[in-house]
Amino acid sequence: MIVNEINGQAPDPASPMEEKLLFLQSNMVSFVNQYQLPLIECSLVISKYLRILTDSLIRKAANLNEELPETITESKKIGESDDSPIISEFPLENLIANVDEDRMDIFDTIIRVCINSTELEFAPAIGVLREWEELIRMQLAQSTSPGHLFSPLSIPDGF
Repeated sequence: MIVNEINGQAPDPASPMEEKLLFLQSNMVSFVNQYQLPLIECSLVISKYLRILTDSLIRKAANLNEELPETITESKKIGESDDSPIISEFPLENLIANVDEDRMDIFDTIIRVCINSTELEFAPAIGVLREWEELIRMQLAQSTSPGHLFSPLSIPDGF
């Protein structure tokens, strides 16, 4: 169940932005830690939401003849060494066949409900998701075998 730790409810749409973002972040961290969500599953859900929200904002900006900052439209660059294995060399069909779709659906639902119930604006939500993306990509870059992709996402204290 998705709840605010302070009063047991989701923040009201009129609540401050910081409260809505904290609600989203704390529910995501709680689920990932509680269910030891594997790196690959977390990656797939986060990338889905980044694509959906970013595409929506890009279309809206284009209709208004405006441009969005790269912090919204682009992934942050991370340092990758030439010695790292290339994930595209891992057996994609086998990887996808082994993900837990039910667990991914729950994580997907948590994100969707947190954004929709608080009427969180897309740009700040993308900011939170970009931080998750950076964390995930750093851990993906350290993966040396397909099995590492099924290790739980490691979330640092205070994230």
